[in-house]
Amino acid sequence: MVVNRWGTGRTEAFSDGVFAIAITLLVLDINIPQSDFDDLWHAIVHEWPAYLAYATSFLTVGGMWLAHHGIFRRLRYIDARVMRINLILLMFVSFLPFPTRLAAEAIHNANSERVAIIFYGLTLFIISALAGVLWTQVTRHRELLRDDVTDEEISEITKRAAPSIGFYAGATLLAIPAPRAAAIVYLVIGVSGVLLARGDTIGPREPEPV
Repeated sequence: MVVNRWGTGRTEAFSDGVFAIAITLLVLDINIPQSDFDDLWHAIVHEWPAYLAYATSFLTVGGMWLAHHGIFRRLRYIDARVMRINLILLMFVSFLPFPTRLAAEAIHNANSERVAIIFYGLTLFIISALAGVLWTQVTRHRELLRDDVTDEEISEITKRAAPSIGFYAGATLLAIPAPRAAAIVYLVIGVSGVLLARGDTIGPREPEPV
């Protein structure tokens, strides 16, 4: 049976571009109207929800990029399913600036902040879950992995991915009664994702097949 496989180089380059654009667009949501320039210090402080949302999303995308790099670093090939899952993951990563802006703008409005924070959390949960699905698809087809990737490595990456999915689910549920507390939890998860990232213990990648 002929199985379609591709090298990982172009997919990694495209993915890195999407991550870079998404993480850059986040800062555009921080804005102070010119009408508030008469009391600029107060206006700057008043924008704290935008800073919180920016930091949370930046760290989340950064942590996801590190995890994504860790996955692709261990791949020798990708197949059609991995390609499609990766595209869906990138679609939600590039979508993240929208719920980030909603969360920042709605947090001062008691009638809408709950919906905005839940919507934001659902987006983070989907991104985390899709990363888990991507890794699961890879591990089900070991021929896609490099020969020097061990079972212990696979188990370790799987263990790191599972808690994040659960924490996002729990934080989103917390947003129903306490949206601002949930927003802080999202930030903590994002920080943890960056701090827990680990470098490779495997050797240089083999050249991709032509």
